[in-house]
Amino acid sequence: MISLKNLSLRYKIPLRIAALATGTAIMLSATLVYRDSKELRNNLISNADKMGRVIAGTLVEPMLHDDVWRVFEIINTPFHLPMINAVDADDEYILILNENNVIYASTKPERFPMLREPEDIDPRYIELLKAIPNDPRPSTEVVEPRNSENLFLLIPILSDGIRIGTLVMSYPKSPIIDHFIKLTEDAAMTTLLVLTLLLPLGVYWGHKMAKPLLQLSDVMRNVTPTLPDSGEIVVEESGDEIGQLGIAFKKMLAELKEKENLQQHVIASDRLAAIGRLTAGIAHEINNPLGGMLNAISTYKRHGVQDALTLKTLSILERGLLQIRDTVAALLVEAKARTRPFDLNDVADICTLIQSDVEKKQVNFTREIDITHAKSVSSTLVRQIIINLLLNAMQATQMHGHVHLNIHREHNDLLITITNNGSHIPPEKVAYLFEPFTSLSESGNGLGLWVVYQIVQQLGGGITVHSEPDDTRFVVQLPLPGIL
Repeated sequence: MISLKNLSLRYKIPLRIAALATGTAIMLSATLVYRDSKELRNNLISNADKMGRVIAGTLVEPMLHDDVWRVFEIINTPFHLPMINAVDADDEYILILNENNVIYASTKPERFPMLREPEDIDPRYIELLKAIPNDPRPSTEVVEPRNSENLFLLIPILSDGIRIGTLVMSYPKSPIIDHFIKLTEDAAMTTLLVLTLLLPLGVYWGHKMAKPLLQLSDVMRNVTPTLPDSGEIVVEESGDEIGQLGIAFKKMLAELKEKENLQQHVIASDRLAAIGRLTAGIAHEINNPLGGMLNAISTYKRHGVQDALTLKTLSILERGLLQIRDTVAALLVEAKARTRPFDLNDVADICTLIQSDVEKKQVNFTREIDITHAKSVSSTLVRQIIINLLLNAMQATQMHGHVHLNIHREHNDLLITITNNGSHIPPEKVAYLFEPFTSLSESGNGLGLWVVYQIVQQLGGGITVHSEPDDTRFVVQLPLPGIL
């Protein structure tokens, strides 16, 4: 069973408003019914008291002269015009008691014979007689015996301040009860009508009141594990307390997002610094054997066999070793590799170097090359960028897949676009793609894209990634002026 405490505000606020409206309507209706019923009872007693005092004053002289018939005539004449139409006429009567509380006359002589004590006829009169004061006070006593359906008024009959008798007026409660029931039914219908109009309005306003709180709750729930961007935060921004809370929370998230980005930048910078120190330490060990191999190739080219195939092979090896030497230099933070301009021979070398990967997966490798007006770019660094990106594309592509290389100039930039239809890169990995030791495949070491990123940054360019199912592309933008 769901506790009201754990219920969502989208239900809790409308329910509370509905409960408040229902309780208010019921209490208001009950108050009005009670007040109306009480007013009816008071009016009955007041009118009966006035009529009773008039009758009591008229009875003084007949009772002093012991004129019973005159008394009987007086009490029967006004009683036929009751203030309330009785349901049971037998319960509506007038009884005259003498100074000894013995029946002197009544409107129902067959029920209340003369000279009989009333308590012998009706036990309820025991309680009534106790209410008659011993002293001759002029006030009227209203008595409602327990378990009685009648209301009794006891009016003293006084002559020169001496009580010579008591006028007892009996009225049934049934008309008051019937009137109360009728009022209750009318009030219930009115209450239902009011609630029918108010409850939908209360539910509507309840939902409207809960909406900003629900928005704030949803945003808070989605904060972890990553902070949302400012455009994803939808909260109420107004001048009331909830709106101010939403503004403050949105500002706090923006500051936390900025802090998170700064922390990520610091972490990335620390990693790059560590890699830089590592590459600086091993650069010397790599360059020494590279220098020996380059000298050996140079000596063989001067003194060895000069057939075309050997010279072509040695040229490819020499350019590859120079590529390794310049790549090591590019990894150094302050290194600025300066080599010959990039040309079609470099494109041919790149295609030759990745040919084995193309044949291994039987990839459909296509290319569009237009570098006629882009010869100011450094060949070594651009070769390294293209080779690393192509090797990554070959790894991501399935058997018989497709890889496309596009190199062209656009305004003052050289654009290199490498597209493949291989594995899709999830959005959560794109943000960390160029961090060191981040690999998309189990066989990679996580440095290829980091090297590309470092070279692109060194050349003052930029790199973007767009990945959708069956379409992943890396776009490198390099400014042409000033790059040698």
